[in-house]
Amino acid sequence: MIFIRLILIVFLSSFMTTLNAQNYLEKQNQLEFQRKKLQDEIRQINSLLFQNIKKEKSLISQTEDLGLKISVRMKLIATNNKQANILQNQINLNERKRSNLSDELKRLKNDYAKMIQNSYQSKSSKSRLMFLFSSENFLQAYKRLQYLQQYSEYRINQGKKIVEKAKTIEETNGILTNQRNKKKEIVNDNKQIKEVLEKEQRFQEDIILSLKRKGISLASEIKKKQKRSAAIDLEIDRLIKEAIAESNKNKDPLSNEFNLTPELKTLSKNFVLNKGKLPWPVEKGIVIQDFGKQPHPIIKTAIIKSNGVTIATVKNASIRAVFNGEVMSILSFKGSNPTILIRHGNYISTYKNIGKVFVKKGDEILSKQVIGEAFTHPNSGKTTLQFGIFEGIKPINPKTWIYKM
Repeated sequence: MIFIRLILIVFLSSFMTTLNAQNYLEKQNQLEFQRKKLQDEIRQINSLLFQNIKKEKSLISQTEDLGLKISVRMKLIATNNKQANILQNQINLNERKRSNLSDELKRLKNDYAKMIQNSYQSKSSKSRLMFLFSSENFLQAYKRLQYLQQYSEYRINQGKKIVEKAKTIEETNGILTNQRNKKKEIVNDNKQIKEVLEKEQRFQEDIILSLKRKGISLASEIKKKQKRSAAIDLEIDRLIKEAIAESNKNKDPLSNEFNLTPELKTLSKNFVLNKGKLPWPVEKGIVIQDFGKQPHPIIKTAIIKSNGVTIATVKNASIRAVFNGEVMSILSFKGSNPTILIRHGNYISTYKNIGKVFVKKGDEILSKQVIGEAFTHPNSGKTTLQFGIFEGIKPINPKTWIYKM
């Protein structure tokens, strides 16, 4: 029983070590992926929001763009810190492992040296043959021969163990070197990021101070912007309800759901089957505002609501339909750029802030078909698209529907 318990303890210990190593690699890979993703996000923000440095951006637009970049930099710093901490834990474990291996190697070498010494002394006093021939009977001679063979095999195995331990120590040293270099790289990277972050934060503080001096309230400007957005959302809601009522005019005009033909049911089903695989509405872009209620990046007490996502893209970017469908409506709202609504059975995709419209109401649309061009603000040079998806009258998060959004 004791022997079985010992085997179980050794097995469980080995299993846990392997599991911990796998978890470590998985965490490191996840963090490295996140790190590269955030670095790429910062590059895209610089490219899409800060490339037109000669353009006269409004101070409010500058603070919002800086706020976005600052938040991504802070996420990158946090990710780097996590990665550095995990690396340090592994460095500590590997240093202990190397120390234990070195102790084992020293013990093996000492044991081996004593064995060689004893063997030499034994050979000088009595030869192997004499040791065998001095046996009292055949059985004793056989057992002595077995002992000599086992002793020889033991010496060979001890020699192999020494070589294996030395090799493992060398491999551990290599791993430690790589881990230390990686940690050093991350720490240096974080130092540089923090320096840039501090400059951006100071610049943002200066802009906010400048706004205060001019008597401009950032909070009131945010409210105005939200009011304009809410007015468009109300109009979209009205148009969707009208379309639902139209589809139900011969059945139930008070229904909140589309009355679908067999063809539209198939289209709706196919739309759902492509959840998470739908193409981006622009070829190149980055999400600068998420879906739903969220605190403003600068004025944390100001809550902003979005029925979709805002994507920053390149100048003159083509707007593409994310799925087959029909142009349900083109909304032109006072003080805002056109919005295109495309129906996909029971689902509707919306495209706000269009500079040029290339389709008309009733047009049959194919996936990735260009339906318009994104509007570029003449002063800031900033090009954005507000994209949304509705299930009936209910807005849903586009990030769960668009590929890798």
